[in-house]
Amino acid sequence: METKRNSLARMIVLLAMVALAGFSMLPNHLAAQSEPVGGVQGGRRIKAFCIDFNWAPGGPNGFAAPGVFAQADPKAHYAWYKELGANTIQTFCVSCDGYAWYRGSEVAPVQPGLQHDFLREVTELAHRDGLQVMGYFCVGANTYWGQKHPEQGYNEPNGVPSNIHIPFTREYLDYLTASIRDALTKTDIDGFMLDWLFSPPIQTKEKEIRWLACEQQMYRELFGREFPGKDKIDASEALDFQRRAVERCWRRIHDAAKATKPNCVLWLSCFDLQHPQVAGSKMFQEVDWLMNEHPDPLRLDAVRKQKGECTQIIQCLCGWGDHDPRAVVDHPKYEDVGFYGYAAADPATTLPPKATAEKIGPSENIRNIEILRDVYHAEGTR
Repeated sequence: METKRNSLARMIVLLAMVALAGFSMLPNHLAAQSEPVGGVQGGRRIKAFCIDFNWAPGGPNGFAAPGVFAQADPKAHYAWYKELGANTIQTFCVSCDGYAWYRGSEVAPVQPGLQHDFLREVTELAHRDGLQVMGYFCVGANTYWGQKHPEQGYNEPNGVPSNIHIPFTREYLDYLTASIRDALTKTDIDGFMLDWLFSPPIQTKEKEIRWLACEQQMYRELFGREFPGKDKIDASEALDFQRRAVERCWRRIHDAAKATKPNCVLWLSCFDLQHPQVAGSKMFQEVDWLMNEHPDPLRLDAVRKQKGECTQIIQCLCGWGDHDPRAVVDHPKYEDVGFYGYAAADPATTLPPKATAEKIGPSENIRNIEILRDVYHAEGTR
């Protein structure tokens, strides 16, 4: 009969074997690193960038027409990011036109003429060198969805909206979360960015809810009572409706993503962290990465107390706005902040424009890319 001492020894050995086995099951691109991935909290700063496929001249509504960037070469793109010194690549699951950037999508249609399995191949290249890859979903705008479901959106007369136009109906959330599960299952991305997570209309001239039939049904679902009529809803109740819609949308996204890939990173990009629809939202506490897209870093300072204990904060330093990266990168109070930038893709090269092609993006953006390159390289693998 085995003694208690031998039994205890055997148990210790078994526990050690389980622990080692658990470590060996980490993704190869993470297990091989001396420091865990995940921003400053993981031992190194997030240094991210996006070559933006959302916008292109000549599109039907400002968004790129499907297939405009379909020739994009994963190797060329990865080489560009690596030369920049980024440790996090943000590219696309589905861009604003509503089309997917990986083959085999069973929910969103695939970019017509896609020459490479772009998202999957970029991810494979990045993981070999220990870089993270984040996909992207534009929550509040999707040209494909808007065209297929005009009754469920604030569509412009031509039916191809390029602003925040989608009410977060159950049908749309079913579609969005199915697309999220599909991308996480079909590719090996580490997570994804959520953009424009606002209830419409937020960028229209009217700046007021028109109460579409689908929104009246949402009202019944969100408040548990009958819709009282447009003339009986004041601004306060309308805002309450929008906040509830945003919260429901976030909950559906969070639960679908974490159930599919528990360790995936949910990254929220927000152009107004103090907007009434989201200020103080549970999203800020529950999201893994929270980014201030506004050029003013003071907007980020204001939300620090609202973020979760484990939420990594990020400041956008390069984009359409008149950013001044030096206000952040040279300031010691932002030592715990991740960095991010984005730039329009040239339709010919599918890469960011050079100084000779400033018509595609603001000249300040070209300058800011170079500032980020210097900072990213100066910090090395930090």
